Amino acid sequence: METSTLPERLYSLDALRGFDMFWIIGGEELFKNLGEITGSPFWEAISGQLNHPAWHGFAAYDLIFPLFLFLAGVATPYSIGKQLQRGTDRKQLLLKVIKRGLILVVLGIIYNNALELKPLAEIRFGSVLGRIGLAYMLANIIYLYCKPRTQVIWFAGILLGYWLALTFGSAPGFPAGDMSMKGNLTSYIDRLLMPGKLYLGIHDPEGLFSTVPAISTALLGIFTGNLLRSTPPEGKMKAVYKMVATGVVCIILAQIWNLFFPINKNLWTSSFVLQCGGISLLLMALFYYIIDILGHRQWAFFFKVIGMNSILIYMSGQFINWEYSTEAFFGWLGQLIGNPWNALALAVALIAVKWVFLYVLYKQKLFLKV
Repeated sequence: METSTLPERLYSLDALRGFDMFWIIGGEELFKNLGEITGSPFWEAISGQLNHPAWHGFAAYDLIFPLFLFLAGVATPYSIGKQLQRGTDRKQLLLKVIKRGLILVVLGIIYNNALELKPLAEIRFGSVLGRIGLAYMLANIIYLYCKPRTQVIWFAGILLGYWLALTFGSAPGFPAGDMSMKGNLTSYIDRLLMPGKLYLGIHDPEGLFSTVPAISTALLGIFTGNLLRSTPPEGKMKAVYKMVATGVVCIILAQIWNLFFPINKNLWTSSFVLQCGGISLLLMALFYYIIDILGHRQWAFFFKVIGMNSILIYMSGQFINWEYSTEAFFGWLGQLIGNPWNALALAVALIAVKWVFLYVLYKQKLFLKV
């Protein structure tokens, strides 16, 4: 933990990150319970979007992970870029970026396996934090050493290269371009190269090879951060228009690409990158417009508190039994309300307990810095 003086930050960035994490800390269960209890088509439709498709396809729940990575990219010009402008040596920043990426990889391994000592074959190395760490690190290296035009070439080249690799490659014994879980090239490379165990035995959704296109997700965030940081106060609406236009174009391209290279979170396909990147841009534009242009911040404070300590609250489940804490404080509430609403009440209570914990840290200016 580190005490921070809370330097000037992009409020909408922290708020959107908190909105993203809200679904992980309990928002998912809250809306699933609403759908189940009420039987309302509206709430059931929302609840139905809170499950990952088995393989191909897209649901809103798929957006949580890439949105977080996109936002990590948005933050780069405000952190690394700011230090570059101050004259900080690139080599020093490179070491900082590599260190941060590797720490996230280690935290991901801890998250997957707790602190248990296991044989190598039983350890799962692929993780959400690991992918964020590696993709963030490589995207930031590109940012440090490449000019903007070259960064765009990297973005497009990675997406096209990954598409070609999966289109003309496959696991042995399968036809070129096979996109099944066992036959696709990505899963095969992970089975060859990754130590330990894969999440699904023959495939890991946070595997090594599918981390390559995730670099483009982070780069798209970096492009967005560059746009916002370089925009003068009088040009903020132009930045919103650019984000909206680019987001719409990305989504259209994703739908076209989906016809022959399916949107697939498990493989982090190029079409998936554009689909999630487009929606992320639209959300960033919305939050930026409401919060940083119109100045409506009060409603977003709830999310900002979560977003300022996102890694901490994500990791906390390995060390804090939040369900036990919620039951200890609010078990009486569930008993008082009774079925079927007690589950919903406890879901709200779980979010409240976590938020109060984060609020205390926020007031003390204590944040987990990686």
